[in-house]
Amino acid sequence: MANVDSIAVAPTDPDPTPRPTPVSRSGQGPDRSPTARVRALVAAAPALLTDGAVVAFALFTVLYHAAFLADLRPSVTFRIWLVACVLLAALAVVRRVRRRSDDSAPDEGARSEPTEATHKPPALDRRLLIGVLVAAAVAAVSAGVVGTGAALSWWIPAVAGLLAATGGILLLRRVWLNGPTPTSMAPMPTAPQSAYALVISVLVGISSFFLARNTPDDVYYVGKSVWIAERDLIPLNDFLFSENVLPAMGSQPPIPSIEVFDGALANVLGIHGASATWYVMLPIMAVVAVLALWRLTHRWAPRRPMLAFTVAVAYLYLVAGGDAALGTFHLPRLYEGKGMFVSAVIPLMWLYLTEWFDRRTRRSLLLIVALSITAIGLTTTAAIILPMLVGAAGFAMVLVGRWKPALVAAVAALTYPIGSLVVSRLLLGALAADGADDAFFDAAYTYKRTLLFGVVGVISGLALWCGPLLARRRTPALLTAGATLALSVLFVPGVLETLSALSGISVVLWRVPWLLALPTLIGLLCTVRVPAPTPVLRRAASGGIAVLLVASFALFATPMWSGKSWVDVHERPTWKLPQQRQSIAFWIKGLDRPSGLLLAPKTIMRTSLVVTSQVRVVLPRDFYLVEYDLNSQFAKDRLLLAGFADGATTATPAELAPALDRLDVGTICVYNGNQYARDLAPQLGYQEFAKRRAPGAMTCFRRVG
Repeated sequence: MANVDSIAVAPTDPDPTPRPTPVSRSGQGPDRSPTARVRALVAAAPALLTDGAVVAFALFTVLYHAAFLADLRPSVTFRIWLVACVLLAALAVVRRVRRRSDDSAPDEGARSEPTEATHKPPALDRRLLIGVLVAAAVAAVSAGVVGTGAALSWWIPAVAGLLAATGGILLLRRVWLNGPTPTSMAPMPTAPQSAYALVISVLVGISSFFLARNTPDDVYYVGKSVWIAERDLIPLNDFLFSENVLPAMGSQPPIPSIEVFDGALANVLGIHGASATWYVMLPIMAVVAVLALWRLTHRWAPRRPMLAFTVAVAYLYLVAGGDAALGTFHLPRLYEGKGMFVSAVIPLMWLYLTEWFDRRTRRSLLLIVALSITAIGLTTTAAIILPMLVGAAGFAMVLVGRWKPALVAAVAALTYPIGSLVVSRLLLGALAADGADDAFFDAAYTYKRTLLFGVVGVISGLALWCGPLLARRRTPALLTAGATLALSVLFVPGVLETLSALSGISVVLWRVPWLLALPTLIGLLCTVRVPAPTPVLRRAASGGIAVLLVASFALFATPMWSGKSWVDVHERPTWKLPQQRQSIAFWIKGLDRPSGLLLAPKTIMRTSLVVTSQVRVVLPRDFYLVEYDLNSQFAKDRLLLAGFADGATTATPAELAPALDRLDVGTICVYNGNQYARDLAPQLGYQEFAKRRAPGAMTCFRRVG
């Protein structure tokens, strides 16, 4: 049973990575040679880039919120932000130069702890450990089987998972309290390790130019950036159905700053808002997200972090397809704030919490605060997921007596997100779920949407319920156990239903698996310590597990670049729009149109607002009409006319004419295949004035007089 014991505390293999600052050949002090400095810079680059990005975007979010008081234009706020970033960077360089003479000194406020290499892992309760492993296996296999056609109740994986999570956190608590108190700090990454992560992140960023996943949400997120770029104004009211006149959607308060940042960037640079989003920001976001994944994986992996990181990246690329799969929310949708939240903020929050509980430095605490501001600047979902994440981490640390650091971390991580949401609600009214994805999903379907069913679902379950036994000892393992327990409780039938009834946040409850750093836990599966007589054989066994994992993803999941993932692969950098629709939208924009709204097929109207905010359309997206009451004349007119333009209905002139008048429709454009609409347009008082050849052959009519 010695091997079983070793799994539970995830002991680290001897690691040759140097911990202190490199020493010169003379042995007189740190190596100050140019080569050593370059290697140190490369090794620190992932941390510098990600921490710098967090602080910079948090600063913009604060400035954006403060700009409401002064009524500043986005371009002015952006320029102030640029100056502030330069000043902060200069201050950081000055501080670094002053501290360079004493690089070996610990960070200010750090609490030193003995190293772990000199301590033998404490004895374990083998019966409890075996029970945890058995329950985890039952939970993972049964959760993966449910929904594949087998007549299996969800109560089986729910109960088994809860038992595994409870047993796991109690086991790790006992290990913590009964053993010595070594630090769980991982060695600093080496230059080759960081260089590998940097290369992978850059390659991912480059691939973002060629993968395009058009989503209906783009009309809001990218459309808002385009609106701001063209007008240099922040639309506090509706900008889709009206010219900043109608009330804004209750489900989309103006708290997130990412769309404003993209629009202001485009305005300052003098480029299109969509180009700023997809050609400038998306590759930068991809680099930051991959480096965030690398940093957490390196921090939590007890051994072979590069292998675990590779498997985690492969998981994101190979497991997409489903509308809520993490691979779908990664590269194809990073430019949406919620995509960056789950892909970058979640791993970084776990990383910063790990460092805070290990070292309790002011720097760690400030990064938690900055990341919480960044999170709410990306999506209001942060105000719901972050309390779950921080609560899970805090509960785990309270179990081992660290309630003060847990309380401080909770205040630091939640004050700004919750506070900004409360203030916005006091000023703008109660938050509404209308217009959002407010369908409720029970525990089984919530598992399926993100962790999936089948073979990949089994692997996800193993990562979830065995993750605490695989993560680096002490803080990483205990935090992982806290997250596993929290999600296991949420997967018990009736819990999500109760939360929905009490809080009214069914709109986001299917996102609760986001509190996990699942890609990192997937990568940790290949770090399990396989019994082998030599280190070479152990490494080979880990490599074999990694190959099996990647092969399983390739065989049993849908890759990111598949058409089944709603992704198109292009030979050149493109906007994330169907190219024919984009071409049609630009063609309509260039026409000599009369005043009034544009009526066109739904997909063209949705695309048009991403191309320009100057062409106002009848129906930006029918999904948003619930904000205005589907039974209202406002909604009925738009649905009637959109169906007519799509060729889906054959409404009579007596039905169409009043709707056209009420909405002030100036232009009608329909595909040539819609013969009914082409024949009826002249009877409705419109005359033909433009034709487009195939592909996408279309005829446009304008209002007479």
